[in-house]
Amino acid sequence: MNIELLHYTPEPERTVALAARLCYSPTGLNELKEKIGSGDIRQFIDKIMTLGHHSVLEHASFTFGVEGISRVTSHQLVRHRVASYSQQSQRYVSHVERFDAVLPPSIAANEEAKRIFDFTVGVVHQAYKQLVEMGLQPEDARYLLPNATETKIIITMNARELLHFFRLRCCERAQWEIRSMAVGMLKLAKQAAPTIFRDAGPGCVAGPCPEGEFCCGRTAQVRKQFRSLT
Repeated sequence: MNIELLHYTPEPERTVALAARLCYSPTGLNELKEKIGSGDIRQFIDKIMTLGHHSVLEHASFTFGVEGISRVTSHQLVRHRVASYSQQSQRYVSHVERFDAVLPPSIAANEEAKRIFDFTVGVVHQAYKQLVEMGLQPEDARYLLPNATETKIIITMNARELLHFFRLRCCERAQWEIRSMAVGMLKLAKQAAPTIFRDAGPGCVAGPCPEGEFCCGRTAQVRKQFRSLT
């Protein structure tokens, strides 16, 4: 899996702080822009996070490029609807010459399970290739392809939605692949906007575990992991 932060709003924390200060100040925009300093930025972001005035976070957006995830994970990802996605098409991109599949660690660790997995993926790829060589379009041959098929996707989310995404998908109860992707995205987001994402991560980082009886029982360790995440 490869994750890159391709683009984000220039000075995202300054933009968010400026929006927050504008809401509470009679001062004109130009004067606010001149006066706001690094201390003000941290102060106003802390204030809006405490007050729950999270709408101003929507002024900062982040675009990620992700390669090497499975269709299992991309199907989960696009359920987050306050976002924009561009995914590699199986209709226009043929897998005849190259077919990559994501191998779950639990299968990789079991020799017999891995043999079954590799054999099945090979059979499916060969069947796909034969259909295309028979003259069928890739858009129809793709019906054979498994959820394990690797894909590429570009994701754009604003900071508010990213916090929500991390809260759900960094959790120990999230599926392993999307959790790994979410943690990788969070590391990059923290570098770009450390104050906004200071307490980002699963729900238990900034408060009690929201999973109730399904809590992983590792709240203290999880908090420590995400608060020191770099």
